[in-house]
Amino acid sequence: MSADAHRDNTQKSGSHFLTLVLLPVVAVAAASGAWLWRGKAASPSSQTAQSAKVGNVLHLDTFVLNLAGADERAYLRAGIDLGLRGEARQKEAEGAPPVALVRDTILGVLSAAKSEDVLTPQGKQALKENLLKALQERVPELGVEEVYFTEFLIQR
Repeated sequence: MSADAHRDNTQKSGSHFLTLVLLPVVAVAAASGAWLWRGKAASPSSQTAQSAKVGNVLHLDTFVLNLAGADERAYLRAGIDLGLRGEARQKEAEGAPPVALVRDTILGVLSAAKSEDVLTPQGKQALKENLLKALQERVPELGVEEVYFTEFLIQR
């Protein structure tokens, strides 16, 4: 056998060996990754459970207002949508949602906010919680489950 033929056989058997070893390793890694990803997707989080309660979304016009604070020169432009319980859709069919009452409630909460408080992610989350609580207390028939900021701009 010539040296070239021996080298070709060695290269072929070497690449064949790599295929036999690497293919199962890659397959096991892919299967493990898929199993882990599916396990994460299947585990319900509290946010997913909360979102499951939302049957439809009520879109509101943009809010523009002055924020409370020492400088009194800051204003907020916020787009807000409300996630409503599924059965709230049936109540809506009986009559229009009380948009004026909803907007008044939201404006009351937003106008008490200070710009330095709502600039942080924690401040925005606290503002959402305050809005949700106020809406659930003042307009319980609407069935508000979530508050979504679709726009949030503070000008100082």
